[in-house]
Amino acid sequence: MEILPYGENGLRLVFGSEITLETHALVRRAYLYLSAAGLPGVTDIIPSFTTCLLVFDGSRTSFEKLAGAVRERRGEMAASAWGEARTHEIPVTYGGEFGPDMDTVCAYSGLTEEEVVECHTSAVYTVFAVGFLPGFPYLGPLDKKLFVPRLDAPRVKVPEGSVAIAQLQTGIYTFDSPGGWRIIGRTRIRPFDPEKPPYSLFAMGDQVRFVSA
Repeated sequence: MEILPYGENGLRLVFGSEITLETHALVRRAYLYLSAAGLPGVTDIIPSFTTCLLVFDGSRTSFEKLAGAVRERRGEMAASAWGEARTHEIPVTYGGEFGPDMDTVCAYSGLTEEEVVECHTSAVYTVFAVGFLPGFPYLGPLDKKLFVPRLDAPRVKVPEGSVAIAQLQTGIYTFDSPGGWRIIGRTRIRPFDPEKPPYSLFAMGDQVRFVSA
């Protein structure tokens, strides 16, 4: 674990350089532990694929003090509880009008549409991070057979509920929005509802399985 400054009021914990389940486990454990630790001056903790960002109030603490506090708790953090993850089953209608990039994915991968669907639904994915849009889950790892690059030019509008893939990740668009991932289907499930706390269906570490509907 590296401890690095991030701007004037940020401390960044770096656990690796690649998106892997092992690195994700370290990030999630640190996030859960530090969220409960109540370190003085910390105003927010933001996990990502390989890092945790601690935002602090410079009038109450400093980078040096906060870095020292994190180092002192390094052993406790490594041995802390992993936390229980939820499991979600997401129904998806694949291809056709709901999956406008399915033909491109088939051509790039050499798979038939049925094989793409079978491959996409056979895995249990981990929510590595939530972001880009409120509630948007970055899910992986995606089977290498489904690797496709992002669009050269993002779409101006991707419909809410679109299920998409890009490189070695898959995700669900939570609102109508621009987007550059390859759309292979759509779900009727709302991943984010601003009227229903806790608003986001997914949290970092959750498990997700797609089911053809």
